[in-house]
Amino acid sequence: MMNAKTVHIIGLGGIGTSAIARYFLSKGAKVSGSDVVLSKIIEDLIKEGVDFRLGHFVENVPQECELVVYSRAVSATNPERQIVSELGITEFSYPQFLGELAKQYKTIAVSGTNGKSTTTAMIASILIEAGFDPTVIVGTQVPCWLGHNFRAGNSEWFVVEACEHMGSFLSISPDIAVVTNIAEDHLDYYNDLNHIKNTFAEWLGGIKKGGSCVINSQDKNSLLLSSECKDVFGFENREIVLGGQKFDVSGDKYQLSIPGEFNASNASAAITVARKIGISYEVCASAIANFKGTWRRFECLGSWLDAQVYSDYAHHPDAIKGTINAFIESFPNHRLVIVFEPHQRSRTKELFDEFVKSFDGASELILAQIYEVEGRNEGDEVSSLHLTDKIKERGTIGHVVFAKDYDEIESILRDRVKKDDIVVFMGAGTIDNLARKLV
Repeated sequence: MMNAKTVHIIGLGGIGTSAIARYFLSKGAKVSGSDVVLSKIIEDLIKEGVDFRLGHFVENVPQECELVVYSRAVSATNPERQIVSELGITEFSYPQFLGELAKQYKTIAVSGTNGKSTTTAMIASILIEAGFDPTVIVGTQVPCWLGHNFRAGNSEWFVVEACEHMGSFLSISPDIAVVTNIAEDHLDYYNDLNHIKNTFAEWLGGIKKGGSCVINSQDKNSLLLSSECKDVFGFENREIVLGGQKFDVSGDKYQLSIPGEFNASNASAAITVARKIGISYEVCASAIANFKGTWRRFECLGSWLDAQVYSDYAHHPDAIKGTINAFIESFPNHRLVIVFEPHQRSRTKELFDEFVKSFDGASELILAQIYEVEGRNEGDEVSSLHLTDKIKERGTIGHVVFAKDYDEIESILRDRVKKDDIVVFMGAGTIDNLARKLV
């Protein structure tokens, strides 16, 4: 099925499924797809040659279709999935397809609660500079790649982001598995932290024969994983310098232009993997020094009202803390205005106390309505207004306010933003759209 000539993607606009569309386009296949919303990702795919249909209907599935790949957000009752089943067309969920693809390559798969997209892109960047010419699928966009979230390679190497949500990464049996870190998240699926750790252990148990895993030596939950093929990564002697940061990995010195302790950790993971497969220090150092980051990770969008506007994907308390610390390190003499859109009621509820404490260091905080993922009914037991009240009670941030919609966020910002402020739009939902509209 990897050589299918006619492929249909249900849920085309997903960051993962859109990469699969690009994979098949690179193979010369005829690709169609459907989704309920026309997004920028889909607009780009249409320009690249994908036949897109708005909405989900039986007639969207081509009669000559050989393969269907669907987002895990698409249920079995979806009319397109139902007709695919009736017609006996081969179908895979996005994670299942990644698992099939991984069988065809020497696969490096990256998972973890935070940092997996950036680490995947860093590993790929080193392999590219070393001439390994990998095929890459990553859960974000990398500006220097024409396919953004996909790179077509011409070698035996495959670098892929392996998401742990709903145990999706269990479909992938890699040659090298990388665990960036482990923390409580996706508690709409996992029972608790032990369930998460056990699932990671199960994934590492499925590594290909002769393969290995690389684990974060500076993350206590990762270190608790038991595996006979364990290598560790970490960094030392980190210092902030003009234009970024410096740190040591296994006694060698590296420089990175993007900020944040978490990015030093991501880079040390990528370097450890690259050195493990025989790539020289010189190539690793050059690739890491030239790495410019990814979409919505500390991404500077431009200026507005004489302030600098950034977009960042952080939506887990640990990622929020790390991102805020990175901004404080980079802009120590500037006010930091955070606009945060919580992602999913279940995450907000389960990690509520951690969210309350995660914004320390911000000068001002605006909380948007919780972004609710389509197709999930998570009740209304928790709200952004409730979170706003608890953060106010804590008293560590000068000005905290709830905004009922994006128009109100913009209005508040116009009243509050001052010259030379750093304004960060943060979250995994659509808050990024507002940031880009303003600049």
